[in-house]
Amino acid sequence: MRVFIALVVIVYLVGVGVVLAPTISTRWTTSTASDLSASVWAELPRALAWPVTAYRRMMGEPEPVKTNG
Repeated sequence: MRVFIALVVIVYLVGVGVVLAPTISTRWTTSTASDLSASVWAELPRALAWPVTAYRRMMGEPEPVKTNG
């Protein structure tokens, strides 16, 4: 059971890294460290919710509209 839980946690963290990778790669050399950390911080909620996004894509449901308010 411990191995299964460890595997689930590893897959989840790899997924978070995959979602954050485009943000990090675009800001790594062109921005300051504070800008990089701010952009990662802004993308973190979406990255942590990657299982929900993957499920919605598999089921063919539309993505929710982002609001800035």
